[in-house]
Amino acid sequence: MDFRPTEEQKMIQQMARDFAAKELKPRAPEIDTTAKYPLPVLKAMADLGMMGMNIPAEYGGSQAGVVSYSLAMTEIAKACASTAVTMSVTNMMAEVLHTFGSEEICSAHIPKICGGEYSCGAFALTESTAGSDPASMKSTAKREGDHYVLNGSKTFITSAEYAGVFVLWAKTDKDAGAKGISAFVVGKGHPGFIVGRHEEKMGQRGSPVNEILMENCCLPRSNLLSQEGDGFKIAMMALDGGRIGIGSMAVGIGLAAIEYATAYAQNRIQFGQPISSFQAIQWMIADSFTELEAARLLVLRAAFLKEKGERFTREASMGKLFASEIANRVCYKALQMLGGYGYMKDYPLERYSRDCRVTTIYEGTSEIQRLVIAREILGSNYVS
Repeated sequence: MDFRPTEEQKMIQQMARDFAAKELKPRAPEIDTTAKYPLPVLKAMADLGMMGMNIPAEYGGSQAGVVSYSLAMTEIAKACASTAVTMSVTNMMAEVLHTFGSEEICSAHIPKICGGEYSCGAFALTESTAGSDPASMKSTAKREGDHYVLNGSKTFITSAEYAGVFVLWAKTDKDAGAKGISAFVVGKGHPGFIVGRHEEKMGQRGSPVNEILMENCCLPRSNLLSQEGDGFKIAMMALDGGRIGIGSMAVGIGLAAIEYATAYAQNRIQFGQPISSFQAIQWMIADSFTELEAARLLVLRAAFLKEKGERFTREASMGKLFASEIANRVCYKALQMLGGYGYMKDYPLERYSRDCRVTTIYEGTSEIQRLVIAREILGSNYVS
């Protein structure tokens, strides 16, 4: 068993690290303060191959693989969580289109995602009454000849303001529960498809989250992904992969926090010596780095299994659950190490703490991850 990245994976990790240090870290405080994202940065990431990392070269992807994607995601998140979540959703979108889209859909949209012609993509699943329970969604898609007419709304849709293309879920059979959900591709600006209110968020403020409205949105039948009724399966498969991205992001935020706090502790003098000489601080540092390393390896195991084409649902949920909860705990400890300064906006710890909080919520809450893991271990008959 070899835990070392390959030379190619190390090269991609270093590329992401260099880009993050030069282009993202200096901008991150302003992005957070203004809640406005510099879109040319996303184009530069696409030019480096970071917006289609598991997509074949024939569609403009870098086909770097899932492990490289996880390593790169962690480096990007260390510098700017808003950028990292945009990268995560866009890569997830590209993979959904590649896996379930027709050749017409793939050719029309994936090269624009990977090449940066679209700033990013968006994943429109959540509704106000359908978060952890997507089967309860109210949005509908009524078949009329060679078209579907969509009506309803979505909420908390990441990157909706900037996205060039969306995957959208709606019910084609209102009485069939999860089996009645279908998935569609919608281009930006399509008639009847409206990007609505920008939500004000606690953290990751440079990543916009919006409401979406569908008012008699008429889509050709060719915009259907896979077949009618496959939407729930598509969403669950996408979320499995998305959890690798969010777990990688959480590790990156946690590392940024504890690395900053450790450097601070080595220079902060109290009682005539650096606070890093005190056992209480040393244990915070030791526990944080140990737990983050364990989280990193859990997430990379899921990435490895996905890359090999093996089942990875349980491992992705384990990685996402552990990494997101540990990263939040590490951010708390890191802020505590700075004391009152950690609470001030002049220092990045309060931003890391705000940015990290949502990682236990999106792509499936911690509670949902525990249900997924339990089902994988016990079987669905034992878990309600």
